[in-house]
Formats: sequence, C-alpha cells, structure tokens
Amino acid sequence: MNSYHTFVREFADSLNHAKRAEPESMKTRHLPDSSSESPRVLLFSPHPDDECIVGLLPLRMAAECGCHIVNVPVTHGSDSLRQAPRHAELMEACGYLEWEVAPGPVAVGDAPYPPFEPEDVGVVLKQLQPEVVFFPHNRDWNSRHLWTHTLLMDALRSRGAEGACTVVETEFWGAMDDPNLMVEATPDHLGDLVTALSFHAGEVARNPYHRSLPSWMVDNVRRGAERIAGQGNASPDFMFATLYRVSKWDGHTLTPLPPGTLPASQSPVDLFLS
Repeated sequence: MNSYHTFVREFADSLNHAKRAEPESMKTRHLPDSSSESPRVLLFSPHPDDECIVGLLPLRMAAECGCHIVNVPVTHGSDSLRQAPRHAELMEACGYLEWEVAPGPVAVGDAPYPPFEPEDVGVVLKQLQPEVVFFPHNRDWNSRHLWTHTLLMDALRSRGAEGACTVVETEFWGAMDDPNLMVEATPDHLGDLVTALSFHAGEVARNPYHRSLPSWMVDNVRRGAERIAGQGNASPDFMFATLYRVSKWDGHTLTPLPPGTLPASQSPVDLFLS
C-alpha cells in the first residue's frame, strides 16, 4: 500500500472515530470578560446551528479582541415540533461559546418562535448599535439564507447613515464567487466550533455535518487561495479556514475591503477595530 492509500485510510478512520464522540458536558471556554464598552458584533443566523458553522471569525473576535458576540436566530426552522428543542440546543451551543442569544419576536398563536420580520431586525440594530454585522451572502442557496440576506439589507437601508457598520457576508450552502477574506482556524478554534455544533443534537442526528466541518474548512483553503489571492497563486500554509466577504456599509453602499488573509498569528483587531 502506498503512502497516499495510508493517508486516505487514516482519514476515514478518524471520521469513523468521530462517530463515537459524545457532546461535551456543559462548560464554557473562559473567554476574557467583555463589558458594556466592548465592541458589539451581531451574528444573524438563518437557523439554529448556522452560528457554529460560520462562527470562526466571531469566535476569534471574542477571544482576541474582547468583542461581545450576540447571536440573533432569525428563525427556529419550519418544523414547529422542533422549534422548542432547537432553541434549547441553541442555548447550549451559545452557552459553550459564551455568546449572548438575542430574544426573538413575541410568540403568536401556535408559533412559539416566529421568524424575525423587518421591523424586528430594525429594533435589534437600533438597540444594540453593532460595530460589525454578520449575515449570509445573496446567493447562499438555502431559501432562509437568501431571505435573511434580503431582510438585513432592507433593515440596514432603512437606518441610513445611522446604521453605518462593517458588514461580513457568510457562506455555507452556496459558495461566494468573490470572497475577500480568508480566516485561519487553528485545530483548537475548529474543535470549539465542532463541539458547539454537536449540541445541535437533533439536527446532526439526521445529517452529521459537524463531523464534516473540518473537511469543509480544508477545502476553503484550497478555494480561497485563488479566489482571494488570484488565479495561479500558491496556497497559504493554513490547514483550516473560513471565507467571508467584508465590506464597509455607510448607510447607502457596501464597499468591499481589499482582499486579504487573517492568519492565526494576526489579531482581527487590525482589520475591524483599528
């Protein structure tokens, strides 16, 4: 057997080993304390679990810049029987990550967790005054991801210059043609995200995408190397990464930042808060 066969077999063995892993007992990661003066970052998640999948940069912003991360679950999914369990799973996942969860709209009728509407998003933006806002890009395939993009852009436009901030567009179901930031994940970063994602037990039981998250991040390095640095450029010495599109929003226009990478050795403060 040649060395590449060994590599593939060991890779398959590691995935099989992960099938036997159990969610960690609830314990937080002891991040630095944030205060009311900490930069506030809002992560608008189309469903519970999206916050873990695209959460590398918020994870690093909290740990390395002291940012206060607030996850906003825009919906709790379309299955009414799963909404309450999904909320409980979300609270466990965000509890592990030490992220706040924004309260949703008031329950109406038989829908305990109704989706956010434009006026709800506007209230959250006005109350929390975020420096940075995360939400899916406009071609992220899944209908709720596309709807969340439209919802956020409409809310930002309605606030005008008062809502000026940094906008970070995310991807998962549909890859961006023009990401402009590749963020490196260390094994510890990725381990935290996979652990948090495992708390979404009902979802990963039907589709164990927490175990494939490392593979997705490996492929992001391959794709990001040329999507961001340009066709024909060499890949950086990263093992794992997430791709984003970062822009400045002035109340009227999104102006993308120049393409770049954020290695583990560089703090996000250099990009967002300097």
